[in-house]
Amino acid sequence: MATVIANMSMSLDGFVAHPSSGADRLFGWYFNGDVAVPTAVPEYTFQMSEASAALLRDATTKVGALVSGRRTFDDAKGWGGKHPMGAPVFVVTHTVPDGRPQDDTSIIFVTDGVESAVEKAKAVAGEKIVAVASADITQQCLNAGLLDEVHVDLVPVFLGAGVRFFDNLDGVIELEDPVTVEGRGVTHLRYRLKSR
Repeated sequence: MATVIANMSMSLDGFVAHPSSGADRLFGWYFNGDVAVPTAVPEYTFQMSEASAALLRDATTKVGALVSGRRTFDDAKGWGGKHPMGAPVFVVTHTVPDGRPQDDTSIIFVTDGVESAVEKAKAVAGEKIVAVASADITQQCLNAGLLDEVHVDLVPVFLGAGVRFFDNLDGVIELEDPVTVEGRGVTHLRYRLKSR
């Protein structure tokens, strides 16, 4: 059965996007090293530290599907029709964008809620990982008990405003001790959720 993991780059003050500069300051670690990490999309080759590269290479082989929100899809301009992870993306939305779905894309729109999107993603992922890549969808998954792990790529910057990764939670959610990997310009934190 697939493991469902939420993963985002986050500022020290808890933001995953800034109102004026988007998420640009949070992704510098993808380009600050000597190790090339190609993705499923040739124009997205990252240059990162060895520690970060090892994590990303591992992720690219283990992610079987992604779940995203409509805002993330729109901000990423639909990833040009193919996500860099090379896996299908289930986009939770109230309405399917004009001109979609397209036959040549691995982007699937789900209009009947986050639980349905996670279920569909798990069916496609099989034994691999379902990666949740959206703050709002992560919050919905946490509240619904759908996540197994939370991964935070903690970047040494204070954004002061923007979209918070962990907002609107319904109560206390306990995590196990973190696994920590120190990269260049980022600290990677991996947490398993404790049973509720």
